[in-house]
Amino acid sequence: MADQITFEDFMKVDIRVGTVVQAEPFPEARKPAIKLWVDYGDEIGVKKSSAQITVHYDPDTLIGKKVMGVVNFPPRQIGPFMSEALVLGFYDANQAIILAVPDKDTPNGARLC
Repeated sequence: MADQITFEDFMKVDIRVGTVVQAEPFPEARKPAIKLWVDYGDEIGVKKSSAQITVHYDPDTLIGKKVMGVVNFPPRQIGPFMSEALVLGFYDANQAIILAVPDKDTPNGARLC
């Protein structure tokens, strides 16, 4: 069982919906990854993220896809790329990542509640 957190702890994690507006291969990454630019709406804007999602996704198929991401982590240098958000996903049975996405149309910037 995972460690328990309080509701206040949960509310500190700012998870928002965004739309992928740009995606590129990231050959310089140590593990196969894709560079993403995600539009999280007017309040937050576009944030960059490196995502290890190459098993199930190609950069050209990600444009326009809705994703969920943590937008209040400090930026993190990943090789030559500065990641500004953490795109969320789940491991499949083979430990490859499947993106966490809303199942209905949701505006960019909508917060997980």
